[in-house]
Amino acid sequence: MRHQGSRKRKAKLAIIFLILVVSASCGPQSDGAVREAPPDVLDYTPVDVPKPTAHWQGEMAGEVTEDSVILQARLTLNGQVRGSDVEGRVGLGAFALSTNEDLRDALRTRWVIGSPEGDYIVKTQVTGLEPGTRYYYRLLSGPDVGSLEAGPTGTFRTLDGKGVTREVSFVVVTGMNTFAFQALALKNLAFDDLRLGFPALSAIASHQPDFFVSTGDSVYYDSPFIRRAATRESMRAKWHRQFATPRFAELFQRTPTYWQKDDHDFRYDDADPYGEFEPSAELGAAIFLEQVPVVPPGEEEPLTYRTHQINDLVQIWLLEVRDHRNANTTPPGPDKTIWGPEQRAWLQRTLLESDATFKILISPTALVGPDDSMKGGQGGLLAPYFGGRALGQGDDKHKRDNHTNTHGFRDEGEAFFAWLTENEFLDNNLYLVCGDKHWQYHSMHPSGFEEFSVGALVDGNARLGPHPGDDMSTDPDGLISQLYSQEESSGGFLQITVRPPRESDTALAEFAFFDEHGKLLYNVQRWAHR
Repeated sequence: MRHQGSRKRKAKLAIIFLILVVSASCGPQSDGAVREAPPDVLDYTPVDVPKPTAHWQGEMAGEVTEDSVILQARLTLNGQVRGSDVEGRVGLGAFALSTNEDLRDALRTRWVIGSPEGDYIVKTQVTGLEPGTRYYYRLLSGPDVGSLEAGPTGTFRTLDGKGVTREVSFVVVTGMNTFAFQALALKNLAFDDLRLGFPALSAIASHQPDFFVSTGDSVYYDSPFIRRAATRESMRAKWHRQFATPRFAELFQRTPTYWQKDDHDFRYDDADPYGEFEPSAELGAAIFLEQVPVVPPGEEEPLTYRTHQINDLVQIWLLEVRDHRNANTTPPGPDKTIWGPEQRAWLQRTLLESDATFKILISPTALVGPDDSMKGGQGGLLAPYFGGRALGQGDDKHKRDNHTNTHGFRDEGEAFFAWLTENEFLDNNLYLVCGDKHWQYHSMHPSGFEEFSVGALVDGNARLGPHPGDDMSTDPDGLISQLYSQEESSGGFLQITVRPPRESDTALAEFAFFDEHGKLLYNVQRWAHR
């Protein structure tokens, strides 16, 4: 009887074990229980919005137009970096929007599932908004519709569009190298900065700009080079760690964004879309579109060059310099292109069509310079370690990356300046802004067009640049007029403010360089020619 009872107990244990196995395979998975979003009858559903009780990661508004915005956030367990990443969480997500700061009379977007395949990101384009209107939003998320929490309140203002001459202010940045920032912070024992993130973000937030533009190099896949990110997981983790810092979260809650990519947040230093080096161009482009709000989710043929007329005073152009270029090693010539024929034709057409007073052309790479003519000429022994290397050029030390480089794409750049001159844009208030370079400058092309280089955002990623007439520069003959170049290396940003006409004066554009703590370094005003 004892033996028979033992067999019965074993049988019962086996049945219990089987039930547990079946339950585990049929029930919620380890990455979450949500497999299908609840159906929505309406695109936008009235909703009572709970008070904020949660914080995820990367909540932001992007690509604001007169009547639309892209909202996104990444669902996480607690929004905190653990080890080298921020752990994602499967869940439902939707955004509640209202013109009331307390989210009264809010409408909710359709439910979206934050899944591992999409890096747990919830991204939605909201359309049908009113021009020139301030909106407030919160992310609603949870494992199901009965267990929702609300994230912090964010805000954005839709563009005014034509017929309005309201003052506009925005900032432009580049060079957000976290590794270089952390190395300098450790050297200076700046432990609060290590926890909070880039100091320049607080300075920008205090200026309360209408919007924020990143010209690229928002993360550095190739820094440090010996541990460069080349897989989907490691590339995603770079963005996770960046957006998890409190200063990014604070800035993006109140400031909408526009994003471009450059070499370091595409593949590696001076990258073109060719060659077998990892990460591939396809992966680099896909991760960029996944991690920041640039195109609506599900866009089949996304274009990352675009233009936005903010109002009657100003229109901006955001260019793409990686996806459509010829190989850097292609011999120089009139057909060698960074932009590609379609983007170049679009750029010229939209410039001719524009009736905005000021036209601001924002390029991730320089058109005037001067730049270094050779790679590795400045920056010291650790420069490749902090900033990466140009793979695919072998032992060739010539810089071939931008429109200033004689071995690069100068022919296309000079042809563009000739076209601008022919079409009288010199008297039509067109100014160039570029990223990529690690120093701030204000330069004038021999044709008279002016370029402002925004410089690296963080001190640890900044250095001094070459001057017109330097033998190792792209302007050894000193043909460029340089109105300003930093005398001491520092991080920082460019703020552009466009003001409407007053009394007998015409409209005014002010270009101001600040260091990473918000100290004004240089500013210049340009009155409209008409």
